[in-house]
Amino acid sequence: MSIEQKNTTAASKIISKPRIISGSIFIVSSIVLTLSFVSYLMNWKADQSQAGTMADKTVESSNLFGKIGDWLGNIFIFESIGVAAFVVAFLFLVFGTLIFKKNYFKPWKTISHSLFFICWTPIFFGAVTNGEGVLGGVYGYQIMDYLKSYIGSVGLWMVLLVSFALYFVLEFNLRPSSIKNKLNDLNDNTFGKLKSMMPDSDEEFEADEDLDKEIVPEKSAVNQTPLKTDNDFGNIKVTQEFEPIKTPNKTTFVEDVKESQPEQIVLTTETPVQKPIVDKPIIIEKPVIETPIAKANDDITLNIEVKKEEVYAPNAEQQKSDDLVSKHGLYDHKLDLAKFQMPSVELLKDYGNEEITINHDELEENKNRIVGLLKTFNVGISEIKATIGPTVTLYEIVPEAGIRVSAIKKLQDDIALNLSALGIRIIAPMPGKGTIGIEVPRKNPTMVSMRSVVASPKFQSADMDLPIVFGRTISNEVFVADLAKMPHLLMAGATGQGKSVGINAILTSLIYKKHPSELKFVMVDPKKVELSLYSKIERHYLAKLPDTEDAIITDNAKVINTLNSLCIEMDQRYDLLKNAFCKNIKEYNAKFAQRKLNPENGHRYLPYIVLVVDEFADLIMTAGKEVEHPIARLAQLARAIGIHLIVATQRPSVNVITGMIKANFPARIAFRVISGVDSKTILDSPGAEQLVGRGDMLYFNGNDLTRLQCAFVDTPEVERIAEFVGEQKGYPDAYLLPEYSGDESTSTVGAFDPNEKDQLFEDAARIVISTQQGSTSMLQRQLKLGYNRAGRIMDQLEAAGVVGGFNGAKAREVLISDLGSLERLFDELKGR
Repeated sequence: MSIEQKNTTAASKIISKPRIISGSIFIVSSIVLTLSFVSYLMNWKADQSQAGTMADKTVESSNLFGKIGDWLGNIFIFESIGVAAFVVAFLFLVFGTLIFKKNYFKPWKTISHSLFFICWTPIFFGAVTNGEGVLGGVYGYQIMDYLKSYIGSVGLWMVLLVSFALYFVLEFNLRPSSIKNKLNDLNDNTFGKLKSMMPDSDEEFEADEDLDKEIVPEKSAVNQTPLKTDNDFGNIKVTQEFEPIKTPNKTTFVEDVKESQPEQIVLTTETPVQKPIVDKPIIIEKPVIETPIAKANDDITLNIEVKKEEVYAPNAEQQKSDDLVSKHGLYDHKLDLAKFQMPSVELLKDYGNEEITINHDELEENKNRIVGLLKTFNVGISEIKATIGPTVTLYEIVPEAGIRVSAIKKLQDDIALNLSALGIRIIAPMPGKGTIGIEVPRKNPTMVSMRSVVASPKFQSADMDLPIVFGRTISNEVFVADLAKMPHLLMAGATGQGKSVGINAILTSLIYKKHPSELKFVMVDPKKVELSLYSKIERHYLAKLPDTEDAIITDNAKVINTLNSLCIEMDQRYDLLKNAFCKNIKEYNAKFAQRKLNPENGHRYLPYIVLVVDEFADLIMTAGKEVEHPIARLAQLARAIGIHLIVATQRPSVNVITGMIKANFPARIAFRVISGVDSKTILDSPGAEQLVGRGDMLYFNGNDLTRLQCAFVDTPEVERIAEFVGEQKGYPDAYLLPEYSGDESTSTVGAFDPNEKDQLFEDAARIVISTQQGSTSMLQRQLKLGYNRAGRIMDQLEAAGVVGGFNGAKAREVLISDLGSLERLFDELKGR
């Protein structure tokens, strides 16, 4: 070997080492990502809440790669691109093989295909699941929601279908010509296989005498004209000339079919055939050979057997349920409160005549001002129509041909100034109509009472699981929606704009339609005064934690335990549905009513549970992620098992209504807000800042934006309803949720275990000694902790003798005066 060859070999060995290391890193990373993603998808319900507890050793993970796997799954799947994260793991594998110079994949083609699936797969799964679960991720749902808001559900699916269709057409060359060629190739291959099944060309088939005569007739004595054979196979016409055959005896057909060559027919006889003569043709058509059908043997007896239809025979369990139903009838969940009377409409106040009065002068004046202003800006109108509602009047205009819609939308402030009106809202164009809408508030709005909408036939005959009557539309129609189909509701509005009245209208609607055995409320009221009226119906409609005095939760510390208890209730209900082979609560309760589920196996009738949070912003400020995570988990999973959420806030900012919350609350209500930014936060579009207040609201259900006038229900009306329900016989206690033991430690000084102390224990102790203030809220601010963890650290400080016991609203007493004494205490604790 020469010196140059040795140097080249040595250099290649030097270069190969980093290649091996980097390639191995990519391949191992691909395996780690894949296994982490698979494990995360199998346990994401439990692992999602652990993604932010990397530093907490007390929290165990069920992922194959522990908290790192939880973190990877949460980052790549939940918070970004869903199951398309597997494509990222695949790209790591591709890069690893390329580094090893293994050309298993074409680099640029693989990368382009991967980018296509990374972009469109999350959107597809977001549209299929409607944002539920983690298949589409936050990216998939946000893009799907953005597209749906602009082009609607039909347009979204058209975009998805066209995108994937173009991909497959370009990838697999699915043009009509190529498809035709492939079909032709398939026919050729099929014909070739049939030919291979035929006998060899050397074998001779004897034809009938008639066929011999038809194929090759003898020469006439008068006209000695040779024969011409015209063969037509597959649109290929072959003509051959033959000299007259002498004394034909037997004729044989031999076909020789070759690809891309003309078909040939050769006639062979026992007597030799002379060479073809070119100038003496006769045309003869190819004969059709019929296969004779053998006659049936008369000696064979035909046995006819008619199979009878199988008679349904119920199994033992079905027979037992049928016997129970025939003996006792269907299970009646209302039997415990069989004499319970639903509230009557008379409990609601009658405000007299609520018919809309038409002020023709006002309508004519507004019409003239709108038309005149638009003409001033060279915007012609061919038609205008007015629809009068309780609060606003909708003027629908049809612009002349050539007028741009954007030109009218820009005139919103000018129209408001010209009409001297508050809250002009332009809808351009109107959904499903070829018009542009201008909503103008009426000078004398009409009240919409709760009594009028509850007594309406539309609400009384509503066949819904959880019917809610919000009020009346802009065309004065009663608006009823199903909370079970929403399935969760997010409400926002500035103070005094009707948000609390809207909550009372929702609760009143449900109480008027659902029996106490069918519905339970979990009420969270940080204000302590808004929902206190419903404490009288505790034994009928409310749910609470065991060993809790008040069913209406006003303490933020108890809210976390209640939310986690609801998560436990959700998991237990899913186990019941799994064991009963049901997909939702409606199927499960129907099976239970038919006595197909045995209560001895834990089965029970499941009422709907509605969680009502009056002021969500206050909870986020005090508890943060400890409230957001269970709320998001319930919103993602609780629909099928009958747990629905109604969350209200007066501050719809992005740090309160986070992306995780918005992604799981497709139904939203916006009362009047201060700015357009708040409107975009709650509705993803402006408009709520133009409302006129006093119950004027916008309802968004994921597709359409509807303006409503919320029904007014006063506090005395709610009191009368609560007293009417509370005076009747109820259950022995409120509906008890599963017991949940919080993270707060109840240990004493002698029971303190240094091995179980929090990682921030010493930092918290130094802060307490330095400030001489034993306050849990102070630890939350200083260490940026949630309420649960700060309370647990404070209890550990009490157990270690740093602070005194709980002292009500006052801060705890600090038992150590200086940092030196604290360090000596740390040394003593370490020596235990």
